[in-house]
Amino acid sequence: MKLAALLSQNRQKTAISRTDYSRPIKLALSDGLIGPQATVLDFGCGRGDDVRHLGLNSFQAKGWDPAHRAEGELESAEVVNLGYVVNVIDDTEERAQCLIRAWSFAERALIVSARLTSETPELTSVAPYGDGFVTSIPTFQKFYEQAELKEWIEEHLSAPAVAAGPGVFYVFRDGADRIAFLASRYRRGGRQLLPSVESTIEDHKELLRPLIKFFEERGRAPAEDELPGGDDIRERFGSLRRALRFVQRAHGAEAWEKVVTARGEDLLIFLALSRFDGRPRFGQIPLPVRRDIRAIFSTYRRACEEADIALLAVGDMGRVSKAARGSAVGKLTPSAIYVHESTLDSLPPLLRLYEGCARGYIGRIEGANIIKLHTAEPRISYLSYPDFESDPHPALAEGMTIHLQTFRVRERDYRGSRNPPVLHRKETFLAPNHPLHAKFSRLTRQEKSKGLYEETTTIGNRRGWEQVLSEKRLTLRGHRLVRERAGGPRVN
Repeated sequence: MKLAALLSQNRQKTAISRTDYSRPIKLALSDGLIGPQATVLDFGCGRGDDVRHLGLNSFQAKGWDPAHRAEGELESAEVVNLGYVVNVIDDTEERAQCLIRAWSFAERALIVSARLTSETPELTSVAPYGDGFVTSIPTFQKFYEQAELKEWIEEHLSAPAVAAGPGVFYVFRDGADRIAFLASRYRRGGRQLLPSVESTIEDHKELLRPLIKFFEERGRAPAEDELPGGDDIRERFGSLRRALRFVQRAHGAEAWEKVVTARGEDLLIFLALSRFDGRPRFGQIPLPVRRDIRAIFSTYRRACEEADIALLAVGDMGRVSKAARGSAVGKLTPSAIYVHESTLDSLPPLLRLYEGCARGYIGRIEGANIIKLHTAEPRISYLSYPDFESDPHPALAEGMTIHLQTFRVRERDYRGSRNPPVLHRKETFLAPNHPLHAKFSRLTRQEKSKGLYEETTTIGNRRGWEQVLSEKRLTLRGHRLVRERAGGPRVN
């Protein structure tokens, strides 16, 4: 049998069994691309594990695969997943037609994923073939650079592709959906920005809660058609704007302005990063975002001018370094600032934009909870410490670095290392109001008082840190420092 025919026949061998969602589906669920009412088609579903897991969680999902589920229903769905399919097709024309066919079933969005060049070392036995490799099975694998995969998708679909994660892209049928997704990616959420003033608005607290939440999310008054339940507020206060002025007086001008400033920063980051894929015309932007821009900047032109100034500043490493030194959050070193993922939104706007340049290119890195923003050269590193909250000194499992000039991606895997880097002073990566900040701070004070940080050149890796603990006859019980003594440990 000819090799091309054998590779085609063996494609079914690349389908793996999963005990959880695949990475593309996890990202789509986390990003809200797959919502509770969405219909999903897994095009090339392999053994159908994503379809099964989605079904178990009450999602409407169907799957089709030429080898494993040829009888599956092929019909349009709001979201279509083409998960790690194109990289196993050796014929370039067939590969493109597979992409185009999957796109034809997507009513709202297509998820496309493929393996990246950085994964090549995982293969122990490969031989060049066509534009990819033949494995020992033998099967075909095509590895992409992140930018290469994006360009290939856009070339064949004539639609912009948005990076969701390494080797994972979203393609939206409607440009307005794409713009809305990008705008939401850089809008801070989940935090109460206005302080509580119960004594002033206690009588109206429940009535005004939706209005306050809207203002915190968008930094402006809602239009008449934007607030469910607004009729009750209008009946009590006469209009939404009068109700909002009541809330404003209760909180004070300074707190009010902080919210407006925060939302303005979010919009500038979105508009600045939109330059990389072609900034949309004002009429192409979803109506709620257009209203945000008008309320905060008066005109789209002014907002774009400010965004361009901010983007230009990102290219100046001196200004990046200065912003890092002035940041109220993060662990600062001579060449970088480190922050926990929960603290990204609290960084100065310039640093948020700096990190956004990397995220716009590579997407979200699954499991990365510490972000390193280099200040000597334009690089962003995403670091994974799986047990950050529970381990007093968690070990680094994986790291990915993106160079923002060359856009070269470098990955490091420490999971098999006997001497991986470990973290100290974990509270420095968090915002002061983080629930674990005080707990981590107490441990740091204990460790400093026992002289454990005196040899900073040796404690950065597991072996050096364990040696120092051993020499001091100390050990850790959770986030407590314990002295080892004859007869049992004693808590310090």
